[in-house]
Amino acid sequence: MASSEQFGASPVRIALMRPDGTGSIHEDRILSPLAPDSSALNSKHLERTLKFLLWSRGGNKVIIEGASNFIAELSEIYSPTGARAFDATFVKRVFKEELVVEDSAHSSFPTPLPSQPFGEAATAIRGNRIGFDLGGSDRKCAALINGKVVFSEEITWDPYFQEDPSYHYDGIMDSLRRAAAHLPSVDAIGGSAAGVYVDNKVRAASLFRGVPDFLFESRVENIFLDIAQEWNDVPIRVVNDGDVTALAGAMSLKSGNVLGLAMGTSAAAGYVDSESKITPWLSELAFVPIDYRENGPDDEWSGDQGCAVQYFSQQAVSRLIPASGLKLDSSLSKAEELVEVQKAMQEGDDRAAAIYRSIGIYLGYAIPQFTRFFDVRHLLLLGRVMSGQGGEIIIAEAQKVLRDEFPEIASRVSISTPDEKMKRHGQAIAAASLPHLRTPVKAQTQD
Repeated sequence: MASSEQFGASPVRIALMRPDGTGSIHEDRILSPLAPDSSALNSKHLERTLKFLLWSRGGNKVIIEGASNFIAELSEIYSPTGARAFDATFVKRVFKEELVVEDSAHSSFPTPLPSQPFGEAATAIRGNRIGFDLGGSDRKCAALINGKVVFSEEITWDPYFQEDPSYHYDGIMDSLRRAAAHLPSVDAIGGSAAGVYVDNKVRAASLFRGVPDFLFESRVENIFLDIAQEWNDVPIRVVNDGDVTALAGAMSLKSGNVLGLAMGTSAAAGYVDSESKITPWLSELAFVPIDYRENGPDDEWSGDQGCAVQYFSQQAVSRLIPASGLKLDSSLSKAEELVEVQKAMQEGDDRAAAIYRSIGIYLGYAIPQFTRFFDVRHLLLLGRVMSGQGGEIIIAEAQKVLRDEFPEIASRVSISTPDEKMKRHGQAIAAASLPHLRTPVKAQTQD
């Protein structure tokens, strides 16, 4: 029987354009039409690739070259009434325009305008700054004077299902005031949070998932600009928490091409390029597909199957508990289940170790998928799932998969966890470094 390799492959280019003319181009290949089952396989490959691009890079206009037979199908899938309606709605929320998929035969293949990366992996950070990080279970805040942390604090909160955005606003302001009390003035505020942010505006964020749509635009979208106003309009920059993680990693490693992956309540990710700059890409990898098998686990938010959040977060731990044989109280939350699994791990229970081994194997096979879209030299892993011996098992299993199955990738991608300095203050320092200060620095205090 003839194999697919005998028929070769055809090149494909996919451009993702944004309303401002910036964007990115991804080069790929699909099977020759003569190859067995090529139509079904190519359809699956293109649909999953487009999904990954929409969440990792972002754009509202997709132009594809070399796959004319699949344009109509992809357009239907990624429409407000299609199977990927969640993704289409997400794109419109981020870019304020409908998602469209076009054939380059009808629309010439574009050349995106260059976009400007930002962020400085600098050893000296000037001025009196506040850095904050908003997570699903806690908010962290730190005060820095010329790069030195003079105060840091972590406060528990529960933002996910709060309907009144005043809860979020008041919580953030409380943390900022606590940090500002340790500074002679506030010259800039930098922050990170799960979600998508464009020019400091909230476009899509799980932190605000409980806020009704009719309140989102009026009370949430400009929440960080409103906060900056309360602080005498000091420079502010708020970005995806994963990007700040990657920037902190670049600072720690003194190297670029860092992909950061935080396994916590969700799967937060971020990327800095070869110059240790944050790209304008979305890097919202919780929703990218990494498992193409049929009947993979459903993501509770998007409804899609095989997304990274189900493999690299505390949700993954909870999902694997029944298969491991561990017996836990069914009333426990996912966060509480993770704590119990970590306790079992400390007691040497191999059932707990099996959970971490599975996550490590997941990661080993996902890394080649990540490298299709990101130039990765360092993979930085952190988050509650990576704590303790379980994190060591995850790394060991991932490295074993790479060595055995993908030796070329194993030779160029290092996997590590943050050092103690970064764990304590790295995220805050990186977030605080994001805004560009006014020159010269003007003393600012909050009334």
